Order: sequence, then C-alpha cells, then structure tokens
Amino acid sequence: MRRTALVLAAVVFAVIAMAQAVATAQPAKTLGIYFIDVEGGQSTLIVTPDKESLLIDTGWDTADSRDAKRIVAAARAAGISQIDYLMITHFHADHDGGVRALAKLIPIKTFIDYGGPPTEKGGKIAGLFDVYSGIRRKGAHIEPKVGDMLPLKGIEVQIVSSRGKTLTAPLSGAGQDNPACAAFKKKANDFTENAKSLGFRLLFGKFRFLDLGDLVWNELGQEVCPKNLLGEADVYLVAHHGNAFSGVPALTAAMRPRVAILNNSETKGADPKTFNVLHAAPGLEDLWQLHRSGFKAAKQTDEALIANLNESTGHGITLTATEDGSFTVTNTRTGFSKQYAAK
Repeated sequence: MRRTALVLAAVVFAVIAMAQAVATAQPAKTLGIYFIDVEGGQSTLIVTPDKESLLIDTGWDTADSRDAKRIVAAARAAGISQIDYLMITHFHADHDGGVRALAKLIPIKTFIDYGGPPTEKGGKIAGLFDVYSGIRRKGAHIEPKVGDMLPLKGIEVQIVSSRGKTLTAPLSGAGQDNPACAAFKKKANDFTENAKSLGFRLLFGKFRFLDLGDLVWNELGQEVCPKNLLGEADVYLVAHHGNAFSGVPALTAAMRPRVAILNNSETKGADPKTFNVLHAAPGLEDLWQLHRSGFKAAKQTDEALIANLNESTGHGITLTATEDGSFTVTNTRTGFSKQYAAK
C-alpha cells in the first residue's frame, strides 16, 4: 500500500511539474502596437496575438519612399511579412500618400476606408485618391459603417466614426452622463476630409485603445456629449496630431486615458492649447510624443517619453499589451520602457 501511495505521489508530482513547465514555455499572448514616425502624418501598426496585422494610414508620398520604408521596418520588427488589413482613415496626403510605395514593398490584402471619392477640393487630394483607389482594386475592400466590427481574430475593433457620422448609441461599458459637456461649445463645421475620418475602439481583454483619426472639434464632442458614448480608454492616440481643434476637454474627461500618445512632428500638431488640455486630463499618467514640439509655448513631456528630438531621426514608440489590461510602452530612441499595471 505504501509503495502504491509513493508511486501515485510521484505521478502527481510529475504531472504538476509538467504543467508548470508548459505554462512557463507558453508566455501570455500579447498585442503589439507600433506608432511609426512619418513626420507629421499618421501610421500605426497593430499586430494581434495571432499575428494578424492592421495598419492605420501610410504617411506621405516622398521621392525616397521614406515612410513606406519605416512601415516595412516596423513590420519586420513585429515579425510579419504582409499587411492583412490597411485602414485609411481619410483621404489626405499625410494619411494615404505612402500607399504607392508601400504596395511595392509589402503585400496588402484588404483595404478599409469610407469609400470616396473625396469631396474636398484640391488637385493633390484627388490625384492621390486616384492612385490609392487603383491599388485598392487589387485587394479586398471593406467600407465599414459606424458600429461595425472589423474581422480580426483575438481582438475587437469597432468603428466609432465614418464619413462624417459618429456614434448614436453607447459602446459596451459606456453611456454615462458627462458633466464636462457643460463647458463644451461647438465651433464652425469642418467640411474637409478630416471630419469624415474613420475612428475605432480596440479591445483586447481588459485593454482599451482609441484612435479617432483626424476627427475635429464638433465630431469629437459628439462622441462624448451629452453622454459619453465611447467609454474609457487605457491608451488614446490623440486625434489630428494634437492640433488646436483636437484638444476637447470634454473628450479627455470622458475617456480618462492613462496614457496619451501624440503622433506629431516638430512643426505639425502638438498645439500648446492641446498640451494644456492633455496635462489637465483626469487620470492621465503619462504623455508620450513621437517628436519634440517646435512650439515654444508647448508644455513638453519628459524627454525620456519623446521618440525624436529633431527631424533628422525616425524613431518610433511601441506598446505591448496583455489581456489583463497591463501594458508596456517603449521609446525606441533610447530603449526606455515604462510598465503600466492592470487596474
């Protein structure tokens, strides 16, 4: 009997040890977000735990294919060899311009946008759209409506704005009254492509990320006034590069981001007024910047949280999140990382 008990105990111990070894060998799945420096445009690469990729915008069209090359470098760092989904938030040169060069460097499978053609006047806008739409015809195409979910596995990406329309019903976990709306006042309507921007909320377990493209003042206010239809966010990619029309106090009061990220350049975005709004945002732990702002009145964040100190470099900011809501942000210029515990 004693011998049998010892054998059983040994078997149980071995099974437990094997389970622990398997758990150690299989680290928690993570979500990767790469904020790519495209000098005042926007380009953000999202890589799911299953290695599906969603690229948001492509930066500028330059003779040296600068922005496309930086996107491909980020893709290689993320361990992917194709762009499964490319979302163009709106048809401005700093967002769709890089498609021409990018399509020559890496396969793009599915294109996501609000259709077009652009209604804003301007030969360059129309010309770049013609180039983009020609490339788009070579892949699949999705035109999502507000409220639609994108077909990515392992995460939820829900559209919150498109073609000038914003949410009319709250997202899951949202819908609360927003007292900060008492001070919100509309401005003159914006009839550029900015106001049509695709925006989305991403959920990965308890982790929440918001990217609202280049939405402007009135549309940003509509998302959170009189009720907060967006809910809260762990990380907020500040709309419209942080220009003066993106610093809506009612928005940051509603979403209460723990981290805000500015995809600015030295001379574009990161307006001093928006800096003031962000620094005053309730619950904000840190502001990270792709570039040090050239505005003298801007209240810069700590230099350790700025990826580029001038226009001669192209460093990025990377984020790794886990399902429990914890995440880490890294400045690729210095390798400095900061961890944010789950809440």
